[in-house]
Amino acid sequence: MSITVPPADPVPESPLPPGGETAWIEVIQKMDEVYNDLLQYEVALEEKNAALEESHQFIESVLASMSDILIVCDRNGSIEEVNPSLRHISGKTAEELVHTPLFELFADDGEKAKARDVFTRYAREGVHDCEFFLRAGDGSTVPVSMNCTPRVSQTGKLMGMVVTGRPVGELRKAYSALRQAHDDLKRTQGQLLHAEKMVSLGRLVAGVAHELNNPISFVLGNVLSLKRYASRLESYLASVHASDAAEDGALQAMRQELRIDRILADMPHLIDGMIEGAERTRDIVDALKRFSAVDKATPEQVNLNDVVERSVRWVVQSASAKFAVDIDLPPDLVCSGSSGQLQQVVMNLVQNACDATARQPEPSLRICGCLEQGMAVLRFIDNGPGIPAEHLNCLFEPFFTTKPVGQGTGLGLSISYGIVDRHGGKLSASNIAGGGAEFILALPVDNR
Repeated sequence: MSITVPPADPVPESPLPPGGETAWIEVIQKMDEVYNDLLQYEVALEEKNAALEESHQFIESVLASMSDILIVCDRNGSIEEVNPSLRHISGKTAEELVHTPLFELFADDGEKAKARDVFTRYAREGVHDCEFFLRAGDGSTVPVSMNCTPRVSQTGKLMGMVVTGRPVGELRKAYSALRQAHDDLKRTQGQLLHAEKMVSLGRLVAGVAHELNNPISFVLGNVLSLKRYASRLESYLASVHASDAAEDGALQAMRQELRIDRILADMPHLIDGMIEGAERTRDIVDALKRFSAVDKATPEQVNLNDVVERSVRWVVQSASAKFAVDIDLPPDLVCSGSSGQLQQVVMNLVQNACDATARQPEPSLRICGCLEQGMAVLRFIDNGPGIPAEHLNCLFEPFFTTKPVGQGTGLGLSISYGIVDRHGGKLSASNIAGGGAEFILALPVDNR
């Protein structure tokens, strides 16, 4: 059996001319190069897009963190872009603000007209720190210090403007707080200087009192001795005049010429006056020493009757007008503490009453006292205009005063309240029916 094999197909001839394969290879290589370039361009474009997106996010974060408002407008004054600060103030979204006129943000027609005039006249030069009132989302007005800068193209053509603004309400509050702090600092500085002067004055008074004490004691002792000697001389001269020598004409003439009888009659009054003056000076020196004395660690017995009497005498003597003080105290009101500090408290209360009643036709103060439940209670009642109700809760606060600047430090009642509290007592104030103020000083009684 024979098998017939068909003849093989003839091999077709190449359609490319000689050297055509090389050309195709070059074309493919060029296409690969172009593709690679396109890939590189795409990578570079993606990197630039990422950088642009990062820059955009950075700008948005900066704008979002700005407390100042920012508005970008076109040349016709239509809003193109705003920042969150303006959206917060106006109470509107960005979609509600974009493409609306800039001047619709202002509070009223007057502010709108003012803004149009300013921005029109100074659009090329810019606007700097011009205050306008904007309408807030709650209907209130917000003062804003605004600046405007023109936006121009590369050819110098006006494209629009950028408006920035800073709400000045908070700045005003901060400035007001700063000014108040500065005033408080100045007042505190003045009060510290005053306190230092008072410390120096206390030292001076203590020194003067110490220096006066010795000569006053010397004078008082000599006057008392002189009084005893005068009594003896008077007895001796009486005996001489009653003797036979009294009949001597020359002696009688000398007696009349020298006015011996008148001298003998005046001498007791003169000596008594000297003793009274010396004793009063001694009391003043003793009071000065007590008032200026440094606080003692251990309390002492204090006679409140003497404290009130000295304080009233000192205030009344220094008062420019007639100031009547009526004292009605039971005898021997005694407490435990510092005599100088309690005298400072009483002097402050009496002086305040004197100042409060200065404009009254007949200024007066009544001081009465009693014993209540183991407390010595002193009431200081004046006939002044009383204390305003809004001031009653502030009287004992440091630096609070209703007196004009330069006439009060605002520390008197505050210091007095602290002194009374340290002594275990209470100090309060109220108004009385019919006008006038009443200060009540209560101190524990010393039963020793």
